Amino acid sequence: MAHPRFSVIVPVYNRVDEVEDLMASLEEQTCKDFEVVIVEDGSTQPCEDVVKKHSGVPSKYFYKDNEGRSIARNYGMERADGDYFIFFDSDCVIPPHYFETLSAELDRTPVDCFGGPDAAHESFSTTQKAINYAMTSLLTTGGIRGGKVSLEKFTPRTFNMGFSREVYNKVGGFREMFSEDIDMSMRIRGAGFSMALIRPAYVYHKRRVDFKKFFRQVHVFGMSRITLHLLYPGSMKAVHTLPALAVIIGLVLLLLGIFVSPWWLLPLGIYLAAIFVTALALTRSLTIALKAIPASVIQICGYGTGFIKAYVTKILLGRGRDIQEEILIRKGK
Repeated sequence: MAHPRFSVIVPVYNRVDEVEDLMASLEEQTCKDFEVVIVEDGSTQPCEDVVKKHSGVPSKYFYKDNEGRSIARNYGMERADGDYFIFFDSDCVIPPHYFETLSAELDRTPVDCFGGPDAAHESFSTTQKAINYAMTSLLTTGGIRGGKVSLEKFTPRTFNMGFSREVYNKVGGFREMFSEDIDMSMRIRGAGFSMALIRPAYVYHKRRVDFKKFFRQVHVFGMSRITLHLLYPGSMKAVHTLPALAVIIGLVLLLLGIFVSPWWLLPLGIYLAAIFVTALALTRSLTIALKAIPASVIQICGYGTGFIKAYVTKILLGRGRDIQEEILIRKGK
């Protein structure tokens, strides 16, 4: 295929099994107007044989020294031929209709930058499905990632994101930083390009496979929100502060419940019960609904404590990354 409409760019670091599932799902696409650009970012367990195995997918495989996922994505864009660049994480599985749906939506309503929601595939573990609930529910993240009701303006994320070559030519590539996809989306919006959520173009996102790794991930998300605030003053919304407030209020209620009266624990109980009921209604699984409770607590506490830690160190104490360094990053220096 000399000039595909879409170039799928995937940075990879020691994810052979994930790439196998991703490539298998891309081989089943009903629309074939795409190429896949796999950028192996210094892996010690290369996936080149897996890429070659799926010969039904037009693919380019590159191996480079480890420099980070943003640089790997930029490396892929420099070598891609498509009119649009599509970004998936290596732990995504793509529904067969994805590119057919995306093509139809872009033909109907052209847009410069777009993203879609994520969901849990039926083959995922109950823990993965519980984590998916915690990351997409209005009760936990404000619906920011769920693709439905949301408390924040939609911002594409690189587990399912795309933009035109024109965007790339004007805005440039990703910066090597935490929450680089949010940074990229802000730069695209700031350059005057149109941006939209394409709800039918969803992916199945495995995310983390256990709660310990999930906590580390969302803790970093919370810290990076402060970085984004320093880079883009005024970008922080009330929804971004809610997990930190929830951590503080939850701790106060817990202490009051222990030392004053158990009745202070009632609001926490009501909230956890709401998580259980909504998760049960959504997944129709008692096991997933029960696991959704610790998953949601981890999501809120992980993000909230990361946010508080970065706020104290970077803003109140002025430690960690210097504000001037944040400004230099903003300017691309």
